Amino acid sequence: MKRLLLALLTAASINLALAVEIGGVKFDDKTRVGASETVINGAGIRKKAFFKVYAIALYLPEKRTAAEGVFTAKGAKRVSIATLRDLSAKQFVEGLQEGVAANHSDTEKAALKDRMQQLSDTMLAIGEAKQGTTVLIDWLPESGTRLTVNGKVIGKDIAGEDFFKALLKIWLGQKPVQDDLKQALLGKES
Repeated sequence: MKRLLLALLTAASINLALAVEIGGVKFDDKTRVGASETVINGAGIRKKAFFKVYAIALYLPEKRTAAEGVFTAKGAKRVSIATLRDLSAKQFVEGLQEGVAANHSDTEKAALKDRMQQLSDTMLAIGEAKQGTTVLIDWLPESGTRLTVNGKVIGKDIAGEDFFKALLKIWLGQKPVQDDLKQALLGKES
């Protein structure tokens, strides 16, 4: 019995060591996205002024330390966000729109316009994201970008890998929303 208890405690401590904690939010070191296994590439906190807005983790098929490597990686990917304060859906959507606009030319934005509107409309229908809300933005090669809020798939999948890459550029583009967050998502020390 003592051996069994010791084995269970050892297994539990190993599982705890495999989670990454950022801002009080635990992100698993691996997660399933669709039919694929992904690993955490990096995680950090989005700050605006002196407020902590959300904790975020990036999951990829394998670790990458350069943004271009993230964009070109094949397979399922995930951006996992946990809000650290109450946000309106409008605030969340505006943040995404600003990040996309900052990292794309007018021609690129025109090509993304309808899909950005689809994502915006879906998110605005949610109304608000209370502190502790979990938002998953998944790239599923077989169907597109999927939005899941608190474990529930919201809206229809959005076609085109270019759209998911456009969202990634919010955090990993030439003009990321936060430089040290970009470094953290790439698994680098800030």
